[in-house]
Amino acid sequence: MNDLLLIAAYAALGAGVAGLLGWPAVRALRRRSMALSLFAVAVVTVLAMASGTTAVAQAMFLSEHDLGVVMTVLAIGAVVSLATAAVLGRQAVTGSRALTLAARTVGSDGGFAAPDQPLSSELAQLSSELAATSARLAESRKREQTLEASRRELIAWISHDLRTPLAGLRAMAEALEDGIAEDPARYHARIGTEVDRLTGMVDDLFELSRLQAGALHLTPARISCYDLVGDALACADPLARQRGVRLLGGQVDPVPVEVDGREVSRALGNLLVNAIRSTPADGVVAVTAHRHDEEVVLAVTDGCGGIPEADLPRVFETGWRGGSARTPHLIEGADGGERAGGGAGLGLAIVRGIAEAHAGTATVSNVEGGCRFEIRLPTAGQPA
Repeated sequence: MNDLLLIAAYAALGAGVAGLLGWPAVRALRRRSMALSLFAVAVVTVLAMASGTTAVAQAMFLSEHDLGVVMTVLAIGAVVSLATAAVLGRQAVTGSRALTLAARTVGSDGGFAAPDQPLSSELAQLSSELAATSARLAESRKREQTLEASRRELIAWISHDLRTPLAGLRAMAEALEDGIAEDPARYHARIGTEVDRLTGMVDDLFELSRLQAGALHLTPARISCYDLVGDALACADPLARQRGVRLLGGQVDPVPVEVDGREVSRALGNLLVNAIRSTPADGVVAVTAHRHDEEVVLAVTDGCGGIPEADLPRVFETGWRGGSARTPHLIEGADGGERAGGGAGLGLAIVRGIAEAHAGTATVSNVEGGCRFEIRLPTAGQPA
């Protein structure tokens, strides 16, 4: 037992001296190449093993032959260990360099190009994270490009829609000023109509900016869907009568919801106005409300004939107005003339913003003869 303790002491002394001498070298190389650091660790390990073994062999007073055998075995083991460490270090550095080159492709148009060569588990995990990051960047860039395109379209459409009524207002004001207006009362009425239209466009822009900036402050209150739909139908009835469209609201369940009644009524009103304007005379616009699982579904179905499938994903984008967006239909003005009708393509974007502000969703789908717009909201008692 004493011999074993003595051997352990000599081995610890020899290995400790080698470890203490090698530790500064390992620390000095920690910011250098990974291959060099791994090789330095292997050298310290081999020296510690050799020093401990040599100290024990000297203490045991081995013969020169036996000591030579021990030294030969140590030398061969050291060579093999150092060669293995060098190879592993080179593989680690090669994989690291390949991953560094591949990282330069993160966020590129072609996506992340993972290294072809095998990688260690840590580097392979890092490669997977880089691939996921590249995919998120590509998705974010695509969304940014879509928003930028939508913004440019909105500016173009707003500019067009503002230019027309402003030109008309200028012409009517000059006619009244010069005293050449045949019926000043009708000109005044027409000016009021155009001002109301411009005011509505500005209100829509302000509402949309609040929604997109997250500055819309809701005042939730418990209210019945029956009351929401009834108020929306009452507000849309004059426009429906003017255009010869029938409004139906018989399939409305008095389901309670906890929402900002003013904002949800505005969303429903936008859907109804959009549906009435898109439905031909003698057509029908139906409003329904029912509970589905933990949601309340408010639906507006029109007779517009349907929306092309390619356009369905864009319906709620800011500024979208369909194929005729650049050539709005004409409606009769207060003076008997014609003027551009329709809004600036903000109504449906506002609908989606209000729905999302209530933790709900707004969707559209084609049905027989028209479209069905749905606003899904949490029922009363659910987090909004």
